[in-house]
Amino acid sequence: MLYPVPAALVTSLSRDGKPNVCTVAWTGTVCSEPPMLSISLRPSRLSHENVMQTRQFVVNMPAEALIRKTDYCGVVSGRDVDKFAQTGMTIAPASKVQAPIILECPINIECQVRKTLELGTHTMFVAEIVAVQVNKDLITPSGRFAIEKAGLFAYVHGGYYPLGERLGKFGYSVKKKK
Repeated sequence: MLYPVPAALVTSLSRDGKPNVCTVAWTGTVCSEPPMLSISLRPSRLSHENVMQTRQFVVNMPAEALIRKTDYCGVVSGRDVDKFAQTGMTIAPASKVQAPIILECPINIECQVRKTLELGTHTMFVAEIVAVQVNKDLITPSGRFAIEKAGLFAYVHGGYYPLGERLGKFGYSVKKKK
């Protein structure tokens, strides 16, 4: 019942250089110093095989315009189809890892696996974040990340939902009034 969760597009690269993308809802921050996150994949997935072999992946955060493509990448296998050819999403080289980024995604988080945990139906990959790209239109003149402009969405009980307006900010409940 820990919902909502991000609907992320995870890109990986096979040992022979073929890119793949899968949709992952089980991802999240696990550490701030060093910055780390985790993703969980079923061992039967092609992306699992790729990440086990290369120890790298990219978490690409799609905007609402990619919602249908995000869903598609979660229900078809890269063993059967070239998801990039089918969706028209554009891949480009990442800055620090071999797995590609998706240009249409406003946020790309490059990761290097540090630990794997076999957890029953899924393997959790705990990875250090080695680089992040954010669409320049989402950075305010003061340098703040304007998440409210990103058009991100979340996955909740089998459905996709937009992220809404900010309701508060960290520490606002104890901030002294001026």
